Amino acid sequence: MIVKVIDQLRQNISLLARLGLAALVLLLLWDVLLLDKSHAHIALERLPGFWALFGLAAAVALIVLARLAAGLGLQTDEDYYDK
Repeated sequence: MIVKVIDQLRQNISLLARLGLAALVLLLLWDVLLLDKSHAHIALERLPGFWALFGLAAAVALIVLARLAAGLGLQTDEDYYDK
């Protein structure tokens, strides 16, 4: 059953991409037009889409740090234990 669902999603990948982008646009519009920003703790919170950009920057930073950690110590040669 799950394989059929995955195959169906793969066949409609462009539709999924459009739906995802539409959801992001709707969330951004909701943030810009409907959210009350008068109780923001810092001035940056009043910017439209601040938390979305903050989350994106945090995710990118985590990915970069994870790749750096993998390159420094987690990735070793195949014959590491033979040496």
